[in-house]
Amino acid sequence: MNGLLIIAHAPLASALRKCVLHVFPDAAETMAALDVLPNVPPEESLAQARMLMAQLGTPQTLVVTDIFGATPCNVASKLVDGVRSRLIAGANLPMLLRTVSYRNESLDALVARAVAGGTQGVIQVAITAPHHQVRRSTHDQDHRDHQQ
Repeated sequence: MNGLLIIAHAPLASALRKCVLHVFPDAAETMAALDVLPNVPPEESLAQARMLMAQLGTPQTLVVTDIFGATPCNVASKLVDGVRSRLIAGANLPMLLRTVSYRNESLDALVARAVAGGTQGVIQVAITAPHHQVRRSTHDQDHRDHQQ
């Protein structure tokens, strides 16, 4: 079974972990989160990340961060080795739910599933006006949206 380590700006990593555990409470022992705090040296965050990864005790670990190029991602890039661990940036809840759903697959397959889940989870939702309400045109010159 693969481990999952979320490294993100505080409090996002912990919040994402809690959301995943709401759906998959049985994944608690194979998931960890590191909230990177402002004004904490990256070396300290890296030491915490190494400790969390070791505590997972899984043969392989997928590390997920929030923003490519930001401090959490930079810390994670020093953590992963590309063999026993892989790194994905752009964490979102659909990505993590997909990852946990398929955590028993190979690390390569898990990376592909995570990326697919993350991208497929981002969609534009069409909103329609309620049946009894007429939607105003943006070109309507006579509308007043401010209160008096």
